Amino acid sequence: MTADVIVVGAGPTGLMLAGELALGGARVIVLDRLDRRTGQSKALNLQPRSAEVLASRGLLDDILATAPALLPSGHFAGLPLDYSGLDTPYPYQIGVPQARVEERLEAWAKSLGAEIRYATAVTEVAQDDDGVVVDGLRAAWLIGCDGARSVVRKQSGIDFVGRDGRMCALVADVTLDGVGPTEWELPKPEGDGLLTVLPLGDGVFRVLAAGPAQMAAGRDDAVPDSEIESALRRGGWTLGEVRWASRFTDATRLADRYRAGRVLLAGDAAHIHAPTGGQGLNLGLQDAFDLGWKLAEVIRGEAGDELLDTYEAERRPVAERVLQSTRAQGVLMIPDDDVRATRAMFAELVDMRALAARVAGLDHGRRLPGLDLSLLHDGRRHVVTTPEGPVEVRPDGFRRA
Repeated sequence: MTADVIVVGAGPTGLMLAGELALGGARVIVLDRLDRRTGQSKALNLQPRSAEVLASRGLLDDILATAPALLPSGHFAGLPLDYSGLDTPYPYQIGVPQARVEERLEAWAKSLGAEIRYATAVTEVAQDDDGVVVDGLRAAWLIGCDGARSVVRKQSGIDFVGRDGRMCALVADVTLDGVGPTEWELPKPEGDGLLTVLPLGDGVFRVLAAGPAQMAAGRDDAVPDSEIESALRRGGWTLGEVRWASRFTDATRLADRYRAGRVLLAGDAAHIHAPTGGQGLNLGLQDAFDLGWKLAEVIRGEAGDELLDTYEAERRPVAERVLQSTRAQGVLMIPDDDVRATRAMFAELVDMRALAARVAGLDHGRRLPGLDLSLLHDGRRHVVTTPEGPVEVRPDGFRRA
């Protein structure tokens, strides 16, 4: 066989998986249709659980060193969620462009022996009892991390259940003429839409805008400079140069299964939703963290492939909660007086501490409080001494069930 595992997609989920698998001793090839990493900032937020994931593999310090912002709170539909006091070594949200996370993950995966092949579009996927074939390359396992329009998912006969987007917004990285904002602020609906401008460093700013002009556009429509300029004018800013621009919707879909024989899905190939709070980036990293060590144990012969069924059992409920959360936030962000009244009542009635833990990614799994995450750098199981006695800790830092 060419490899133990072929991973399709060199985004953060695919790169995290490649590193996890290589750490566990697997031979991994990553295929991506792009010529190289784009460098586009895309998602901007790492939640506390994702910080734990990266710290568990010794990756967090380098990312923190380049992060434009550390935020003591998250948000739910623009309502602040205080992260102080959460049961985690990282009670904050890390404001960092996805491109910087990908850069660190790629370097890590390569250092462990993973092979990454760019300019390699996947067109044909097949499997038999012994393995998979991807455009002539044979491996024991295939993981689709190739996004919302996943070729792997489609060719494996896995349905993507849900609905198309009902709203559209623009996102762009720009420079500004004149002084821009210096602090990160929570998004909130104002007037007939939403506008957020965040400093990314080096004179570049992230623009997020949703209004009548954006609502009338399609997901794949080009974003003219004039539209960004008009959106910025609502906040009193003047556009300089557009570095990158795109659109997104609140399309919400979930794969009807995460596994079909020797094919598995992770990240946006398995679930999509509005990108509120960078939840897609975080969900994908955590999918990879769960699946990687399990598949590595199967490949090493230390576990039967039934262990892989626990991947969907553990991760699907998390995705379902995120999809529910982002849909609810979309409703609460509508710029309407009745919705504003609902937001205010919501903030009074909801247990905001529990909601903070949920958005932070800390409300699932049997986490072990106070665990020294450096113990997990080798990606293997460990037995640690606790006041309750010896406890077996999985490679993801959770207690063994």
